[in-house]
Amino acid sequence: MPTRPTSVSLEPDLQRRVAKDLFNHTWTLLEKTDRTERESDRMVDAAHASRFFWEEIGEPVNHARGEWQISRVYSTVERSEPALHHAQRCLQICEENGLGDFDLACAYEALARAHGIAGEPDAVARYEAQAREAAERVADDDDRALVLGDLDTLPR
Repeated sequence: MPTRPTSVSLEPDLQRRVAKDLFNHTWTLLEKTDRTERESDRMVDAAHASRFFWEEIGEPVNHARGEWQISRVYSTVERSEPALHHAQRCLQICEENGLGDFDLACAYEALARAHGIAGEPDAVARYEAQAREAAERVADDDDRALVLGDLDTLPR
């Protein structure tokens, strides 16, 4: 039997670049209006791969944003169970590491969106209210507008 690696890593600068490129590629696919089923599959894979590469070289903020993006991808392809799982992980990372501001607002937005895909309007309303409250505390105007814009696209 060949020796199995206990971890997978690249040279740190390369690993960081790969993680960023995969994150950005995922956004390219998320924004595509005529995405094929195969592209949707690749979008899921790219989001997970980005998060994987951030694990050892990133900070908690990278981990939270990776979980948020994975949740968004699953919400986009209407798979509520993994969307909820990753939204909850995003919130957990924020809470465990004292991440507030933009990242906390995004965690609540992800939970609202995932619950919307799951057909749970009471949970959507609860998390949307928390997201809007958190968004009001976001210091950067552009970041606040981004979160509020995302909230305006929640599934109803």
